[in-house]
Amino acid sequence: MSQARHSGEHSSGSPRTVRDVVFVDGVRTPFGKAGEKGIYAGTRADDLMVKCIRELLRRNPTLPAARIDEVAVAATTQTGDQGLTLGRTAALLAGLPRTVPGFAIDRMCAGAMTAVTTTASGIGFGAYDVVIAGGVEHMGNHPMGSGADPNPRFMSERLVDPAALNMGNTAENLHDRFPAITKDRTDAYAVASQDKLAAAYAREQIQPDLVPVAALKPGEGWTLNSVDEPPRPGTTLEDLAALRTPFRAHGRVTAGNAAGLNDGATAAVLASSEAAAELGLPVKMRLVSYAYAGVEPEVMGIGPVPATEKALKNAGLTIEDIGLFEINEAFAVQVLSFLDHFGISDDDPRVNRYGGAIAVGHPLASSGVRLMNQLARQFEEDPSVRYGITTMCIGLGMGATVIWENPHHAEYSGAVTEKSRQETIEATTEGAAA
Repeated sequence: MSQARHSGEHSSGSPRTVRDVVFVDGVRTPFGKAGEKGIYAGTRADDLMVKCIRELLRRNPTLPAARIDEVAVAATTQTGDQGLTLGRTAALLAGLPRTVPGFAIDRMCAGAMTAVTTTASGIGFGAYDVVIAGGVEHMGNHPMGSGADPNPRFMSERLVDPAALNMGNTAENLHDRFPAITKDRTDAYAVASQDKLAAAYAREQIQPDLVPVAALKPGEGWTLNSVDEPPRPGTTLEDLAALRTPFRAHGRVTAGNAAGLNDGATAAVLASSEAAAELGLPVKMRLVSYAYAGVEPEVMGIGPVPATEKALKNAGLTIEDIGLFEINEAFAVQVLSFLDHFGISDDDPRVNRYGGAIAVGHPLASSGVRLMNQLARQFEEDPSVRYGITTMCIGLGMGATVIWENPHHAEYSGAVTEKSRQETIEATTEGAAA
């Protein structure tokens, strides 16, 4: 995973080498607005995930379904149509062989990102060759916090400020902590996100990774949904200035400079570089390093800062080495706090070239793979960039960052030659024989 190779000894005495992990392909459903008027009202969450898994297999015909070693699916609210060990049930519903196992995972907004890094670790260790990892959130069926029962000790023992349990309040707290991040700045950033997404749609940079989803709504019949529902192209600063601040009187966080409540699913195929070469699978990115970090829950939006610092240190890189940033836009203030920390301008062209969650939506546990899809496509378009990151804040005070390498770059370090592939196969065979 990292550029360094670490060798050790099995108990049997045979050597073990950490293997490179590559991002083969990723897809997502169009994102919808949560609620009875949204495009997925009446659609099951697990069916959205099934669409993604089937599309990955359709797009990658050289990947035998039986070669998939694990299916990891994240959801924040793991009940109802998002419950029942979602990775396993989605694998069965998608028609994968019954020999393919699966599991569910929860790290709130970073669910899909954690599904990717957890299974990637298994690939690097040698437990898996090929996996499917992703996430789904149907916030219409499962409103955020629905059914949750926070332990009363959180309040009685003042383990966290009550504001920490409401993400909008934590964003207002970030404004308090960083007064240089004004509402004018966050509104301007939000308008730019809408504009960039609209431009990306016009250039057809979003559509290739979308899975059309047919949905049935009472009284309306079937509709084939092939584009995202949340975007509001043409949004102006005047539009945003008129919005109310629901989390605080005379506050700065509005529905216009934050991600909405959304439904959607994402999934990706990851593999060892050797398995990708063996099966003739594309390599869109190589995983370099990843890190998670905890921060004060009251200002959870600052989480990407320490997570990125840890990931950079693990990779032996600096922020100057990063040529593209895909930052989840839970709130504009959260993105700007990251940019300010690293000395990056609000309109830096390396940041969220296709726009972000403020425009396209944020179905909690699914969003990590959306970031990866967009980074992979930008890598293909821009071979001059060697490294990029996907990063996001996480509820209850965490951050997550994954650093990726561009296989189209002239100095890409993860190429698998036929000779190295054969050496790996021979070493594996010898180890098994021993």
